[in-house]
Amino acid sequence: MSPDISLNFDKLKTENTSSDGYPVSALAFLGDGVWGIMVREYLTVSVKCKAGKLHEKNIEMVNATFQANAIKMLMPYLSEEETTIFIRGRNTHTTHTPRNKSKSDYHAATGLEVLFGWLYINGNTDRLKELFGFVTEVHNG
Repeated sequence: MSPDISLNFDKLKTENTSSDGYPVSALAFLGDGVWGIMVREYLTVSVKCKAGKLHEKNIEMVNATFQANAIKMLMPYLSEEETTIFIRGRNTHTTHTPRNKSKSDYHAATGLEVLFGWLYINGNTDRLKELFGFVTEVHNG
């Protein structure tokens, strides 16, 4: 069982929280940070080892391949609106694909980051924790 992720940031107050309210790149930027902090908190609490080992495990979870696999697991559990947000992120045009990652993984990872950014900016941290918890439970077998 994965530990409870706290993610106790204050909910953002904004009038502009529709799916079209923010540029996809901005949501991906935010979502990348949200995913990253959730991974770091999860590893710190659950792995309990030195920073070097934490860094290795962090690299395993904060990359396009892991994120692409994560969104594949999550797709059946997403609401219609969440799915729309993910697809919007996945289908966005990118000018850069890392040389060691497939285009499809990179686009799927971008979609996941957009979804996490959108959930966070809407103050839906409970849903973030639920989705991230599902990924970590499946990841840990």
